[in-house]
Amino acid sequence: MIGPKRLEIDDVVAQHLHALPGNLNHGVTHNLGAGVHAHDNLGQVGEGSRGEESGHVPQSYATKPRHAGKIRRQRLRPWVVASKLAVTALTLWLLWQSVVADRATAAAWRGLLTDAQRGPALAALLLVPLNWALEAWKWWRLARHLEPVSFARSFRAVLTGLTLGFVTPNRVGDYAGRLLELKNRRPEALGAVFLGRYCQLVITLLAGSGGVLYFVMRYLGPQYPLVAAGLGLTALLGNALVLLPLYRSRLLLTAVLQWRPLRRFQRYTANLPHYPTSVLNQVLLLSGLRYGVFTAQFGLLLAAYGAKVPLGAALAAIAGTFLLKSLVPSLNALTDVGARELSATHLFGLLGLPVLPVLSASLSLWVLNIALPSAAGLLFVLRLKVLRRSHRQPATGPAA
Repeated sequence: MIGPKRLEIDDVVAQHLHALPGNLNHGVTHNLGAGVHAHDNLGQVGEGSRGEESGHVPQSYATKPRHAGKIRRQRLRPWVVASKLAVTALTLWLLWQSVVADRATAAAWRGLLTDAQRGPALAALLLVPLNWALEAWKWWRLARHLEPVSFARSFRAVLTGLTLGFVTPNRVGDYAGRLLELKNRRPEALGAVFLGRYCQLVITLLAGSGGVLYFVMRYLGPQYPLVAAGLGLTALLGNALVLLPLYRSRLLLTAVLQWRPLRRFQRYTANLPHYPTSVLNQVLLLSGLRYGVFTAQFGLLLAAYGAKVPLGAALAAIAGTFLLKSLVPSLNALTDVGARELSATHLFGLLGLPVLPVLSASLSLWVLNIALPSAAGLLFVLRLKVLRRSHRQPATGPAA
């Protein structure tokens, strides 16, 4: 038995059905007869609804389109291509300015090819692949705790990071280059890149402090023994403090993150305390081997340009040069060259060496280890997949 109230409501609704689209009108009519709310056909098919028979395909207006990510990648692709071309052009311009247009570097490079002794120069050139292979090995040891990664992919990431770091202040592009070569857990990899660079810095500080102390003891020790002793003690304490964050990173992060502005970086450094001591020791060892390769190349280039200096004094001057260069921030590749050459000529000048062979050796070292690999890394930058689907997986520990 249908009451008069229900009949009045049905009459009012029927009078307004002409204002609705055809398919929706059909759905409303059916829902009224079936006792189902009329809004069911808008978002979902209600029980007893016959929307499919009427040709109306139900669509949910509460969810995003399935291919929103694909559309977004298509919109960003032209900008990514433009960014790659800009990095390529800037890298080539900096290479031209630093290797060809700069008179000192061009003269050193031409001298290395013509006037220098071929044997030491060739040996320094052959050590370039070993240098960056050791760096790739370091990154492989660190990155495989984030996801399974091959050595070849690690080597490509190192060269990509080198090229991007060539055109960015203080080589921050090195972080982006290595992170973009990973498939998963990209934010957490920032801590891994920082850890690798920090290990290299530790070796530079340890060896460099010894090199600087050599000059302190040689020139200040006889006249100011207490000052020399105090500087030596300061160097020992400083080296101990440098090693502390490496092996006690959990305590250090806990203390640092007490400062509220730094808490935003917690997700990037959360993985640092999970690296075992054995891995840290291996990374430090690889950093030391790479430092030895740099030192050997510098010594070989000095010999190639005819610079003659005792071995101990040469090692101290090279270590001091690397230390002073690492302490000076660089805006780009050009300022990086100037800081190293200034420190090299000063320290070797204390040993009585002329400026020209030292300057030529230092500039040639930069061309061999930075400029040429950065140019080679352009091939990987152009092929770099910046836009990719997220394949986030749960962390399963280091790969075997």
